[in-house]
Amino acid sequence: SKNPRSTVGTVTEVYDYLRLLFSRIGKQYCYKCNNRVEKQTLSQIIESILKNNDDAITILAPIIRGKKGEFVDLLLNVSKQGFMKVRIDGKKFRVNKIPSLEKNSKHTIEVIIDFIKINSKNNLSRERLVNSLEIASKMGNGQIIINDGKKDVLYSQNYACKVCDISYEQLEPTNFSFNSPNGACKKCDGLGTKTELDIEKIIPDDNRSLIDGAIAPIGDQITGGKGIAPIIKSLSLKYDFSYTTPWKKLPLEIKNILINGVQNKRKKSFYKLESFEGIIPNLKRRYRNTKSQYIRDWIDQYMSKIPCPRCKGMRLNKSSLSVKINNNNINSLINYSIQDLAQFFKKINLNSDDSQIAKPILKEINSRLKFLNDVGVGYLNLARSSRTLSGGEAQRIRLATQIGSQLTGVLYILDEPSIGLHQRDNAKLIDTLKNLRDIGNTVIVVEHDEETMNNADWIIDIGPKAGVNGGKIVAEGTISTVRKNKKSLTGQYLSKTKKIKYNKVKRPGNGKELIIEQASGNNLKNINCEFPLSKFICITGVSGSGKSTLIKQTLYPALFQKLNVQSNHKALKHKTIDGYKYVDKVILIDQSPIGRTPRSNPATYTGLFTYIRELYSELEESKIRGYKPGRFSFNVKGGRCEKCRGAGLIKIEMYLLPDVYIKCDECNGMRFNSDTLNVLYKGKNIFEVLDMTIDEAADFFKNHPLIIRKLNTLLDVGLGYIKLGQSSTTLSGGEAQRIKLSAELSRVITGRSVYILDEPTTGLHFEDIRLLLEVLNNLADRGNTIIVIEHNMDVIKSSDWIIDIGPEGGDNGGRVVATGSPDEIAKKRNSVTGKYLKNYLN
Repeated sequence: SKNPRSTVGTVTEVYDYLRLLFSRIGKQYCYKCNNRVEKQTLSQIIESILKNNDDAITILAPIIRGKKGEFVDLLLNVSKQGFMKVRIDGKKFRVNKIPSLEKNSKHTIEVIIDFIKINSKNNLSRERLVNSLEIASKMGNGQIIINDGKKDVLYSQNYACKVCDISYEQLEPTNFSFNSPNGACKKCDGLGTKTELDIEKIIPDDNRSLIDGAIAPIGDQITGGKGIAPIIKSLSLKYDFSYTTPWKKLPLEIKNILINGVQNKRKKSFYKLESFEGIIPNLKRRYRNTKSQYIRDWIDQYMSKIPCPRCKGMRLNKSSLSVKINNNNINSLINYSIQDLAQFFKKINLNSDDSQIAKPILKEINSRLKFLNDVGVGYLNLARSSRTLSGGEAQRIRLATQIGSQLTGVLYILDEPSIGLHQRDNAKLIDTLKNLRDIGNTVIVVEHDEETMNNADWIIDIGPKAGVNGGKIVAEGTISTVRKNKKSLTGQYLSKTKKIKYNKVKRPGNGKELIIEQASGNNLKNINCEFPLSKFICITGVSGSGKSTLIKQTLYPALFQKLNVQSNHKALKHKTIDGYKYVDKVILIDQSPIGRTPRSNPATYTGLFTYIRELYSELEESKIRGYKPGRFSFNVKGGRCEKCRGAGLIKIEMYLLPDVYIKCDECNGMRFNSDTLNVLYKGKNIFEVLDMTIDEAADFFKNHPLIIRKLNTLLDVGLGYIKLGQSSTTLSGGEAQRIKLSAELSRVITGRSVYILDEPTTGLHFEDIRLLLEVLNNLADRGNTIIVIEHNMDVIKSSDWIIDIGPEGGDNGGRVVATGSPDEIAKKRNSVTGKYLKNYLN
């Protein structure tokens, strides 16, 4: 889900049951003084008064508490009701002798209802007490004050704090929903965050000077003659600071003037500077007033989401967060890891009444937490936003929700549920799938994982290869049947006839190291980590141990920032990064799409289409017609079909229904106009070339060195089956990642680069993994450093160096458990990865 309100708790429905639990057995406390908030019945109030008083008491009804005004009409109404006395600001008055009240001062007004001598044995005294208390409660909206001549005691028939005089609502599940006005923090509307300009993005590197681009929105245009540059020049003359001084060495006063601005009281100064609003106010004003999406997107890059200052990111209002069960509010519980939360509910201590009320609710909560643990996501917490989950995590959470429903007779189809799972957690997932089968369901799993295949009742092997070379059933049957089928590539790997070979002699590296110190983002425990350069490094560990936090969110942005003058990459908290001088660039190759629109495709992303368009523009026919390379672009007017604007499809908006795309009837989906399509190279027009697979194109362009070089990199990563013009929206995450890798391979390789890949084996067959490893090893052989976050044991055993993070997921992870070669890791008893790796090395 892309919705920022969607969390693990809401998706699995556990949060719904938690809301119900808190509304039924939660204890309300005052958010100001932390005193218990309870409502009392009239009978309880009477018993308390009789127990604590044995002399005369005065009964008062509070009608005004700390409000400004003269209250003439109110006091007149009190008199008409027959009451003779009132107490105003602690002093008693007869209603006909009240002095004028100060209009602009706060006042407290209480009506004196009765004066009674307590006699617990006298029924008439008790009856009078009951009547007077009923009148006082009605006038005071449920609140009654009892004065014994020395002090006041406040009683309330509502939920209210007697000390702070704050009323509270009767608890309902909506009081704990951040999607409801009853529970949500009013400041952030229950989102828990606010988007603000981030000084760390505006000043990404305080070692730079102004002229080197210290202020990122201005960059190195500080000496220009337009925009803000002349104003800063005037400031430098007036306040005597240099453009070449590093930002961190500038005086605090100067930094504050540049960031927050300065007002000049004189209308004009010697330097013709009236005032300067400051970088942050300037960006805020432009963001607020602009109608240009381009400007908003540009300013967005200097903004970050910060926790809401009122609720501190907890999403709920103060009164909802003050309801507790066993000294825990609902926010503290949803921030426990799922496995810790399961333990909390096992040990929960409730009185007999609460235990009876909570029993059916706890049954639902405990069963769902068990299923989440069983599918291997016990390291997550319920507060985790759905947007931050990996594909595998999201799928396993949906699976746990289905298991919780306990449906039977259902056909479940799962697409690679093992994505992102460590070998240890894989066993839990397989047991869960077997449980679904055993209660009467059919489970179909699209999977490449060997262990999953070994546990399957029936295997259907599709192939023999990918794309146009696939689409046939090569083998089907039990695992033993598929292993014996010599036509099945999968069967050959399962029977170990074919294996992914690896070199037992590891690369020595170049003796240099990349070092990150005191990394403490998310669950990292202030760790130091060394990455030996010119090696193939694998980052391993159980799911949720902190691998992505260390590599993608700390190492990559920190290194990128050091190597690039203009960088808005913000690393998670760490002290420093060393060894970056031995590296010339860092490239992150993840599984995010190569494009968000159907116009993006492998040919455009890799730059291959540029060479193809140039080739077509150099043809004799094109020269006669005066066609330039732009003529052969479906994104530019001239050569494209104008009816569909080069998309090949026309979008029909359906308003309440999803949009429908139909083939353009003018170009018949070919994207170009007829004049452009009449230009042929070796009998093929530009559309027919885009419709070729990489394999077909490699044969078609075999005599064109620039084009074949790009095509070979796509072939090297095993993408010969995809089409040159295939829409990026139809590519899987693994395919997108390999296209990015091929694009990097086609560039000049310096031998001093760091390549970071996040689970590149996702969606890959054994044979594809073999091809991928050949590419990665080739890069490492040329002196580059490869850092791969991976669970696949074939990749891990092929690496030179392993950094194992753990030992567990979530709060119990975030430490460097072991480092060394695969052989060394396999011998370390404290490494969970080593335990499984040992079998693959043997």
